[in-house]
Amino acid sequence: MSNSEFTLIDTHTHLDFEPFRENFDEILLDAQKNGVKKFIVPGVTFEDLDKVIELADKYENIYAAVAIHPSEAKTWKDDSYQILKTYANHPKVVAIGETGLDYYWDKSFIDTQQQVFIEHIKLAKELNKPVIVHDRDAHEDTLRILKENNAKDVGVVMHCFSGSAEFALECTKEGFYIALGGPVTFKNAKKAKEVAKAIPIEKLLLETDSPFLTPHPYRGQTNYPAMVKLVAEEIASLRGISVEELASITTENAKRLFNI
Repeated sequence: MSNSEFTLIDTHTHLDFEPFRENFDEILLDAQKNGVKKFIVPGVTFEDLDKVIELADKYENIYAAVAIHPSEAKTWKDDSYQILKTYANHPKVVAIGETGLDYYWDKSFIDTQQQVFIEHIKLAKELNKPVIVHDRDAHEDTLRILKENNAKDVGVVMHCFSGSAEFALECTKEGFYIALGGPVTFKNAKKAKEVAKAIPIEKLLLETDSPFLTPHPYRGQTNYPAMVKLVAEEIASLRGISVEELASITTENAKRLFNI
């Protein structure tokens, strides 16, 4: 099978990060050789936003998302909503993200994280753009806030999904998309594999979260967008379908949600 027989979209890659700066065009070319034709690059700090917009401006097949990562929620100020809105109005910004809740690293400012998350959802609804959600060790609060604020009205991606199959189905019942990446390929990733098999395929997206979460057999090395192909192969195998079929459906899902 030649790689040109299918098209993939990496719906979450941090191409603005340090590991990609030296050989950027080679990295994109390698991804394209592996069928990865479009990329969504989310901002995570106020300092990142210019970089992700710059990449989207320079490359036709790169799109941006803008937000402040939950770990950075303390940097949110009175004028942050307006600043973010200015960036989000850029024609190649296709989503608000990544935003959400992260209780793994630091639980000392949960209230601030929740308030900032709600502000992001408000902005997404004002601009009619979907929300890319980071949820780490915060499933209950994340789902509650998304439901209370009717985030499903604009579309929701549960990025780098780490919950159970039951929680995944709760999310897809709300209309949310589930994005899976490298961890689904790990040999001991029982939960992720169950999720990959359980969810409706029309709610599945593929991502790398590169440079993090590198798929097997390259775990521990730098992750690259080209490796989304390994994620696609693993999920296709788990679901008992061809990679071409999985690629076709997940690519249409991404195009529909992000309007690209």
